Amino acid sequence: MTAQKIKVAVTGATGETGVSIVKALLESEEFAITAYVRPSSTEKPQLQGFKEKGVPIIPLDLEAAPLEEIVKAFQGQEIIISGVMPHTSDIEKKLANAAKQVGVKRFIPSFFAPLAPPTGVNILREIKEEVINHVKKLHLPYTVIDAGGWYQVSLPNPPSGKLDYMTKIPSNVQYGDGHYSTSVVDLGDIGKYVALIIKDPRTLNKYVFAYNEVWTHDAMFKLVEELSGETVERQSVPEEALEAGIQEASKAYKQDPSYKNFVLLIVQQYANQNWVRGDNLPETGTYLGYLLSKDLYPDFKFVGLRDFAKEALDGKAQPVYTTKTFDF
Repeated sequence: MTAQKIKVAVTGATGETGVSIVKALLESEEFAITAYVRPSSTEKPQLQGFKEKGVPIIPLDLEAAPLEEIVKAFQGQEIIISGVMPHTSDIEKKLANAAKQVGVKRFIPSFFAPLAPPTGVNILREIKEEVINHVKKLHLPYTVIDAGGWYQVSLPNPPSGKLDYMTKIPSNVQYGDGHYSTSVVDLGDIGKYVALIIKDPRTLNKYVFAYNEVWTHDAMFKLVEELSGETVERQSVPEEALEAGIQEASKAYKQDPSYKNFVLLIVQQYANQNWVRGDNLPETGTYLGYLLSKDLYPDFKFVGLRDFAKEALDGKAQPVYTTKTFDF
């Protein structure tokens, strides 16, 4: 007798994280997946492969749609995974309200980011804290999943431009002396971790940190130099300059809370928590109350940064954020 499949809804299914999650869920026979996207995104090329594999694509504007419409759209779903980019907490709070009315067994808010304390370090983390506090107020079953920094945006680009195709996010900046460590993960592995976490009773109403390896920034530069045979330029930014940049960006965002100013602020705040403060490390995760993927799934076969770097320098890696422009 065939086991009943777990019904999983993924919102923001055309985003980088959403695509990784849907791909991984499709590799398992345990899930029946439905992808929810903005009405303007239904024909995006990212969805073509999902359509061919029978994934229903549901157009839904979470921001504009009334709660009743969202509840109706998610009827029958057992797990809701949010992959939306939260500029504010309003959309995800509405999604959580809908999940509560539907009666889902587990709600996964859109965290999927490097570790940080709840307040005072990263404004996006503070927005996410508003969401999870709302979830707890609803007594909605949840799992928070955070992840290391992506390999795809972590490697410096050699002078030959072999990694030009990978992303438009600048990556040759080195903060401080480069000897601070951070946790990193392959974007493709994030979805695979999610597929394990959402069916694991040990992770219900818990925080989980999913990561592959821990590297210093200096070691990343040396890795690319070793594999490419080139000397990689380092654009050194002292810690004091980074802090000054955060203060300036914070002031600009308070004066004009536009999306551009929001991104300019959080990018520098991520650099601070990853490369200066030491927030994005397994021991910090344990301190903050997270379960660690290494403890939960010791046999997980992950992609190592060295193997990824070889593939990327050979021009074979999957690029990210290629349609976005980042004017830092």
